[in-house]
Amino acid sequence: MAIAALDDKKAMQITALDMRGISPIADYFIICHGNSEKQVQAIAHELKKVSQEAGLDIKRLEGYDVARWVLIDIGDVVVHIFHKDERLYYNLEKLWGDAAQVDLQEVLNEC
Repeated sequence: MAIAALDDKKAMQITALDMRGISPIADYFIICHGNSEKQVQAIAHELKKVSQEAGLDIKRLEGYDVARWVLIDIGDVVVHIFHKDERLYYNLEKLWGDAAQVDLQEVLNEC
């Protein structure tokens, strides 16, 4: 559901990392970016809306006003929505390099 919502708002380079056994924070990290602050906010807004419609509790939403790095905690899934410049700087995929990447095409086909 989260991947489809991000894709719907044209999030760029969507990556999902399987964090099980690596971090107690969440089972999955989803990382993507937008090309402007407005797009980052639109992506975050869509994800929040879709999550709430599905009955999921948003545990934390941070960074929305500045829209350089928005973090949305949906429990077992933490979504990181970056502005493209910030994504390059923080490079979470490299930081969490031990995590396996999830095949997103397979996830989208299941939606």
